[in-house]
Amino acid sequence: MTRFSFAIHARSGKARTGTISMKRGEIRTPAFMPVGTAATVKAMKPESVRATGADIILGNTYHLMLRPGAERIARLGGLHKFMNWKRPILTDSGGYQVMSLSDLRKLTEKGVEFRSHLDGSKHMLTPERSMEIQRLLDSDIVMAFDECPRADQPRDVIETSMEMSMRWARRSRDGFDSGGEHASRSALFGIQQGALDEELRKRSADALIDIGFDGYAIGGLAVGEGQEAMFATLDFAPGQLPDDRPRYLMGVGKPDDLVGAVERGVDMFDCVLPSRSGRNGQAFTWNGPLNMRNARFGEDSGPIDERCACPTCGTYSRAYLHHLIKSGEILGAMLMTEHNISFYQQLMQAMRQAIAENRFARFAADFRHDYCRK
Repeated sequence: MTRFSFAIHARSGKARTGTISMKRGEIRTPAFMPVGTAATVKAMKPESVRATGADIILGNTYHLMLRPGAERIARLGGLHKFMNWKRPILTDSGGYQVMSLSDLRKLTEKGVEFRSHLDGSKHMLTPERSMEIQRLLDSDIVMAFDECPRADQPRDVIETSMEMSMRWARRSRDGFDSGGEHASRSALFGIQQGALDEELRKRSADALIDIGFDGYAIGGLAVGEGQEAMFATLDFAPGQLPDDRPRYLMGVGKPDDLVGAVERGVDMFDCVLPSRSGRNGQAFTWNGPLNMRNARFGEDSGPIDERCACPTCGTYSRAYLHHLIKSGEILGAMLMTEHNISFYQQLMQAMRQAIAENRFARFAADFRHDYCRK
């Protein structure tokens, strides 16, 4: 099998459906990647994640480099063997997590010096070190190292950050290419920056295209700007990137975010929301989110969602889930997470089918009517 390829099978408006082919398997797009921050999708076994329909998961460079350590994972056979996930894994670069440690970091052209949130130990993360860590993890899709400033920063700050991220993208490309055998069977994605500014994003896209990547991510969104501003940016940002490569919107998001982004030409997503919300008692359904802590579910014998085909909905009642969550039982978090991840995968499959049948605009309108009607 080829190292990496992307084939578009059908289009409906700007929406596309296709397949990414890699040595560890195929990824159907549009794709949602459950987040396995610390080599686990919280409250789920890897085989259960696969059973939801997930083709790929995301691992976190920052957290894994701190614990248990990339070198240890490499000695144990790599991240796939370590966590028993046999399909593709995308690893982020660590840049976003380091950005969130604004009180514990020092940013320079070389990279980011920061203190661990675990024990205060000092570390240096550079484009070269990020590539090395992702190589030690044996990631299938490696993300370039970048800085992700908040969208509400002044334009000159956004511009300076974007330009440095493009220099780091070049260093990431060079570091990845020097990775020997790993580089021959994995892929590298660049990350477009520029916040909400169309001209800055165009300059970022042009710089990344000049360097050359297997896929392109849209970074710097879902950081507090709101859905309206995010969609306004997605009206132009995906079109600035190559049409024949996957487009990945990082850190997004809510089900209606996913539909709106696919509508604008995005192919890949990740977000902690389905698992985090599940652990906190929120269930996603075709008719909008439900707070299963609500007393009105205490004697409700129906499933979370009658349209959902997941094992949780096929076996357990809203009343039972309400009881588990109110009681703080671990099983509640497990069943709710299984449902939410399953719902997200069913949503992606429904979008792929609607695109294949050239009826995505109708699908999106119907989805918003049902999901947002409350």
